[in-house]
Amino acid sequence: MTAAPVLVTGATGFVASRLVEQLLVRGYRVRGTVRSAKKPGDVDRLRQLPGAAERLELVEADLTVPGSFAAPAMGCEVVMHAASPYVINVKDPQRDLVNPAVQGTRDVLGAAVQAGSVRRVVLTSSFAAVTDEPDATHVLTEADWNEKSSLTRNPYYYSKTLAEKAAWSFVSENAPSFDLVAINPFTIIGPSLVASLNESNKLVRDIMTGTFPAIVSLTLGYVDVRDVALAHIKAMETPAAHGRYLCAEDVMSMRELVTLLRAHGYGRYKLPSLGLDSPFGTSFMRLAALTQSRGAASFLRTNLGRVPRYDATRIRTELGMTFRPAAESVLDTVPDLIKWGHLPARS
Repeated sequence: MTAAPVLVTGATGFVASRLVEQLLVRGYRVRGTVRSAKKPGDVDRLRQLPGAAERLELVEADLTVPGSFAAPAMGCEVVMHAASPYVINVKDPQRDLVNPAVQGTRDVLGAAVQAGSVRRVVLTSSFAAVTDEPDATHVLTEADWNEKSSLTRNPYYYSKTLAEKAAWSFVSENAPSFDLVAINPFTIIGPSLVASLNESNKLVRDIMTGTFPAIVSLTLGYVDVRDVALAHIKAMETPAAHGRYLCAEDVMSMRELVTLLRAHGYGRYKLPSLGLDSPFGTSFMRLAALTQSRGAASFLRTNLGRVPRYDATRIRTELGMTFRPAAESVLDTVPDLIKWGHLPARS
């Protein structure tokens, strides 16, 4: 184990906070970047983690400020770049999503070069960089890239695709002394260490609070946030790790998710009961999606009626990953939503 600190960018994020937690548990020194080290709340929660008093250093850095990662990267041997905006609905996709994701990634990699001590960068990418519109006739692998998203079509997906491509281009063009490994998770759910509500857990919340008036044909791949964090650490600790790794467990439809929640006593919430997950219902919902915000409309129209298929063999065999079942993650997510006040505790 290296005595040098592991740099985790965006340390108060949904995934990054779990990274900080698990690194500390394993005895690593951690240097986490935050936009403000003085802002109360999630920063304080990180400082309360076991081992934080002795081995956690929080420093300020911002994806939108060029050069702000240079000082944090100094002396680090591993950089875990998890900071990236994750918002479905934005006013200006170029300004709010693409620029910070792409420029921030380049800045972090540039800081790793400048540090001179970094041997590996582990990038938190996404399935959004793999596909925009899943096709049940095609099994996705690490060789696949999202070629359809744009500033007007799934702009978040577009930002993740451009950011990962920028990272690989940087390594190819600059031949740095470090290597790059990318982790590409599907829909990340699970209990959060921080109070903010991430978009994936928000989907579970919305299904339980009446945002979806009907069961629609929405099928996603799921992976637990704790497993995503572990995958990053295994990518750091496995010398032969290289390239991209699809990071996902079960596929679950909205009908299966609703059935699971009802079976475990959550029927008192506003779970949808009307079934619109038939071919006719899917066609209707694609039209109805046009009444939603631009980001939500893009997401629904490109995912409704589609069942993703993917092969996550590589992450299992090369990194030794095993995953929690999606049902377990869903059932761990709900009480966590209640704990943070995102979901009412109904009797």
